[in-house]
Amino acid sequence: MEERSKREKSLGIHMALLLSIKPPSPPPSPSPPLTSSLLPHTTFNKPPKSHQHQTRRFSFSYSSRNPPPETDCPVPPEQQPINEYQSLSTSSPFSWASGDFVEYCSRLLVTGAGFALFVGLPVSWYGSVGVGWEPIQRILGAVSSGIFAVTLAVVRMYLGWAYVGNRLLSATVEYEETGWYDGQIWVKTAEVLARDRLLGSFTVKPVLNRLKNTLVTLALSLFMFIVLLINTEGTQKEANITTSGGERAVAGVYNDESARSFEPEAFCGPSLAD
Repeated sequence: MEERSKREKSLGIHMALLLSIKPPSPPPSPSPPLTSSLLPHTTFNKPPKSHQHQTRRFSFSYSSRNPPPETDCPVPPEQQPINEYQSLSTSSPFSWASGDFVEYCSRLLVTGAGFALFVGLPVSWYGSVGVGWEPIQRILGAVSSGIFAVTLAVVRMYLGWAYVGNRLLSATVEYEETGWYDGQIWVKTAEVLARDRLLGSFTVKPVLNRLKNTLVTLALSLFMFIVLLINTEGTQKEANITTSGGERAVAGVYNDESARSFEPEAFCGPSLAD
């Protein structure tokens, strides 16, 4: 009996140990993917902040490039500085100065060469410029006339751009309602003044600087060609007034030898020198 009770006791202990051991937990099942039906609707209705910032920036740039019409401006549309600038920048030859630099120089070169070839050269070659002119002098005269024509064109462009630039930078606008006798002055609003001064500072002033440099270059070139023309003409005159005997004829002074060559019948007797 005692041995049987010991066996039952040890068997109970083993059973208690087996019951105390927990079975292994099963692996966690994967969570289902999130779908649009599970997400809240607010995430789709509200755009991110970066998108909102880009939208605001685009609307601001668009409004700055396309300003609203000036409904309260009493100045006629054709006399408003912004419209005068647009018409000037699209008309010829004023649009040359605001375009590409290479194209601008090539157009001036073609204009000067055309004027020198078709106007200056025929006038200097067949005009009344003097009998003793050589071909080099005629060519110099033609080139000088071409440079002078280009200078006049650049001066005209400079005056037009300076007029529009002054009206853009000014705080007031002078205009005429119906004619010269009823001139008025309109004070620009803050928005219009800021827009016009930005346009005048960053668009018109570079064009004026280019035209100033062009005028300086043309003036130096014209002065150089005129000096060459005067020097060649003076050299030619000195060569022509030298006589065959080595004497020099002075303009405005009587010369017996020259008088005999033109009127030999007036000198039938002996010369005064004899």
